[in-house]
Amino acid sequence: MIFSRKRADNGRHARDERAGGPDAYETAGPARGPYDVAEAPDDVQRLDLGSLHIPAVPGVEVRVQADPQGVIQQVVLVHGDNALQLGVFAAPRSEGIWDEVRDEIRQSLIADGATAQEAQGEYGVELHARVRTPDGPTDLRFVGIDGPRWMVRGVYQGAAATDPAAAGPLATCLDGLVVDRGQEAKPVREPLPLRLPREMADQAEGGDAATPAPREV
Repeated sequence: MIFSRKRADNGRHARDERAGGPDAYETAGPARGPYDVAEAPDDVQRLDLGSLHIPAVPGVEVRVQADPQGVIQQVVLVHGDNALQLGVFAAPRSEGIWDEVRDEIRQSLIADGATAQEAQGEYGVELHARVRTPDGPTDLRFVGIDGPRWMVRGVYQGAAATDPAAAGPLATCLDGLVVDRGQEAKPVREPLPLRLPREMADQAEGGDAATPAPREV
């Protein structure tokens, strides 16, 4: 199932530094997203998927795979030959989890025979990997952003995996992303719930099949 959003956020948010972790985030407030829902700009059209609200950016398709109850299993943003897979997870109030998660991803990739190395990116330390697929070697770029009691993980595929400048509108989506963590206590690293909006769930029940997304990681 493909849901395309036509209207856009005008301009990207100013750059900020996330190296200080969640405490710095709460103290200084974000100069750009991903935003916590309590601090998100309210003048942007977004697709409400529950814990994630995705800004409308021209040319970007929001592809979701959901079960018959409308619970989303996968979210992938697509622009041209580039894709950005999104996930959002519960985190503790006192510290971020991206450093630990990134190390575990790296070790898992290496154990599977992939190459993986860390590099400095716009949001801090990223993980760049090359994995083997039936279609040949595929480059992936893992980005993590720690927020207040949540972590967003993005995985770029396509040219954006090796050249951040190629991410274009997908990077704009990530910058404008909003996380609605909720107040319910959740185990650390548990995926936060994602659901189709009611009108889209009704559309899915009408018989529309899910559109195959880029390679899941």
